[in-house]
Amino acid sequence: MLIIKKIFSIFLRVAISFIFLFFLFRQADEKSILEVLKNINKPFLLLAFLCYFLNYIFGLWRWVMLLRAVKINIPLRRVVTSFSGGAFFSLFLPSTIGGDFLRSVDLSMYTKKPKEIIATIFLDRLSGYIGLVILALIAMFLGWKILEDKSVLISLGIIIGLLFVILLLFFNKFLYSRINRFLKSPDAGKIRDLISDLHKEIHLFRHKPKVVVENILISIIIQAISPLTFYLIALSLGIKISLACFFIFVPIIGAITLLPISIGGLGLRDASTIFFFAKAGIGKNLAFTMSLLSFSFILFYGAVGGLIYVLTVHNRRLQCNQPSQLHKANS
Repeated sequence: MLIIKKIFSIFLRVAISFIFLFFLFRQADEKSILEVLKNINKPFLLLAFLCYFLNYIFGLWRWVMLLRAVKINIPLRRVVTSFSGGAFFSLFLPSTIGGDFLRSVDLSMYTKKPKEIIATIFLDRLSGYIGLVILALIAMFLGWKILEDKSVLISLGIIIGLLFVILLLFFNKFLYSRINRFLKSPDAGKIRDLISDLHKEIHLFRHKPKVVVENILISIIIQAISPLTFYLIALSLGIKISLACFFIFVPIIGAITLLPISIGGLGLRDASTIFFFAKAGIGKNLAFTMSLLSFSFILFYGAVGGLIYVLTVHNRRLQCNQPSQLHKANS
């Protein structure tokens, strides 16, 4: 029964992605898009492509810092392999959650420390979300005079509200104890244990303020790279609008794409891009093209990650058969 539910869930997300894309392609002028692509500025596009790669470099660095903070000292190439696999599986699994699940299973089997691994991945995502909110707030403050729109403000308010709730759930002892009361039923055993273990591991980072601050700073850099990449893509298409618009819109689009209702954010990202950039006077065809080019970067780097992951399968099997050596290295 559980397998059927999972299959249905994946099928539903695939359907949502295709429905979004179907309606977007029906409304788009294919000839106009092809004409824009023919006249694209290749140096700007190449610069955007290289800029986007920095996301993965800083993202890997952020995760390595968290792993070392919980004394999981494993070879960098092993972390790169797991991180690459996560990037690949995020392409066709719900949002980034699928890739995170792959990372947690992969390194948990290798280190035999699932609680610590899950905690680092959760904090990795949480620091990224905090960085996104901080950047969006700064951009909103600096660029509000350029664009006054209630829908943008409401979207940002929802994003901030969700972050506030997540932080309270895991860092407020009173609220956490209340939640535990709701999980006293026998059916909630696994969920209760998982939340409890995650809460304990995360609380260890309260005594590592330097690591937390550095991770948030890296997250702000990562979140700044995405708007810059979009801006360079826009320049390659001949779009010339204020950079502030990209720093306002792209974080909001990124947050919407995190919703686990589509496959890899496909369709949802494109519809959000068209909706928000229309407020800056960008037509549907140009906004859609910009979104598709951005996704092509994700697709390329994800495919490279998948290649790295597949080519190292044999080595990972050998490593899993040598757990004693790893435990000695971590001790």
